[in-house]
This record gives sequence, C-alpha cells and structure tokens, in this order.
Amino acid sequence: MKAALLQLSVTDDPAENLPVTLSLVREAALSGAGIVLTPEVTNCLSSDRAHQKIVLRHERDDPTLAALRAEAAERGIWLLIGSLALLTDGADGRFANRSFLIAPDGKIAARYDKIHMFDVNVSETEQYRESAGYRPGGEAVLAETPFARIGMSVCYDVRFPHLYRKLAKTGAEVLTVPAAFNDTTGAAHWHVLLRARAIENGAYVLAPAQTGTHAAHNGRPRRTYGHSLAVSPWGEVLVDAGTDIGVSYVEISRDEIAKARARVPSLTHDRDFEGP
Repeated sequence: MKAALLQLSVTDDPAENLPVTLSLVREAALSGAGIVLTPEVTNCLSSDRAHQKIVLRHERDDPTLAALRAEAAERGIWLLIGSLALLTDGADGRFANRSFLIAPDGKIAARYDKIHMFDVNVSETEQYRESAGYRPGGEAVLAETPFARIGMSVCYDVRFPHLYRKLAKTGAEVLTVPAAFNDTTGAAHWHVLLRARAIENGAYVLAPAQTGTHAAHNGRPRRTYGHSLAVSPWGEVLVDAGTDIGVSYVEISRDEIAKARARVPSLTHDRDFEGP
C-alpha cells in the first residue's frame, strides 16, 4: 500500500487552510496513494481560545471534515485526518482534538480524541496548557482496514509508550502519530521517540506533521518542527520530509511487519512483575 504524508503549515483560519489541504490530498491520490494522512489540527492552529470559539465548529457542522470526507469518496482513498479542533457540548466549553479515519466511501470508519494533553514548560518564556482549551479523550482506538490494523494517536501521546504497547498487543500494525510538534522539543526528541515506538512494537509509525511559523490573525504565532516521518517496523526512517510544505510517499507492507516481529518477538515476551 502506498501511503502519503501531508506536511502543512496551517493558519488560525480554517477557510484559508482548507483549499491547500484539499489540493495536496488530490495530488497524493493522483500519485497513487491508497491512504493519505494529514497532521494534527489540520483545520486550525491557534493559541487564542476566544478566536477558536468563533472559528471552530462542532463535528456535525465542520466544513473541513465534510470537504475531506467528500474528497476521500471522490478519490476512493483512505484518509487519516490527523486531527481537527472542534467545538463540543461540554459544560466547561473545552474543545476536542479529534482524529478521524475516513473510508473510501467517505464514511467515518473511526474517530479518536487525543488522550494526553501538552501541559509543559518548555522554557521560562514558553509554556503550554493544552488542557485549558481541550478536553482529553479516554479511549484508545484500533481501526480495521484491508491493508493493516491502525492504532490511532495524536502528537504528545508519543511520550506514553504504554498506549502504543496496548494498541500493538491488541493487533495494531501501523501506528499513526499526526502532530503539531513544538520546534524546540521536536529538535531534541521527535526522531528518537517515533523510532522507539516503531522498534518496541514492530510496527510502522506514520507521523504527518505541521511545519514552520503559523500565521495568526489573533494571538501569538506558533512554531512547529516539521519533519513528517515514516518509520519501518525495524526502526528505519523511511521518510523525513524536512521543513517544506508538501507530500511524501512510503510503501507499507504487512510482510515487513511480520519479518520484524519474527526477528525480535518482544510482543510475546511481556511479563508481569512486582514492585517497586
């Protein structure tokens, strides 16, 4: 199966971002990709919660979701929408950071809400509190497709290996990690974390990413690391997109998954233990 990873640099205006995303999805489909993957917050990247409340929509009304579902159906492709920032009906008013797997008929095959929130102090001048704006999910998701079982995750989830172990132990062969990774932590940790998740679980890791400085009409512009990656089940970096906007391609094969897991069958070697 030919997979395409889209690298985007979205703004805080969903209407401005959508034509760029659709154009790259079409490019990938016309190049023969059977599955296309977009990054985290494909519709809108913003640090201004008041602005988000104005421009974001509920899942049922979101124009980016509707357009990408229609595009998947028209092209007959699987489409992993890395995530969309969406309004919810929660009493606290927090948003959802939700990943969607779209089937070739345009139907939603699976949805996953990001579990782990990026609440960190990168430096004295750079702090993030994702949980202030987004409500965390509480359910891991494994999706079945004809070419692989897909374990879904989003960005900061990559720092929590037990999530991926559970997904792999229950059948995941491809782990998706769409991201809008911070440029500082990305330079330090992105490659090693993604390679580790692939090696530990003998699975492909597909990680489409946001890149560059994100134009903002309201609030502080964000910077993301880029370097969309595809990693083999043996831990080899098959694709590194660098920092440019565009599409990268990789072939994924169940034979390679089986080969890696036969060489080092660590998924069958987990043991219960006591302490500390």
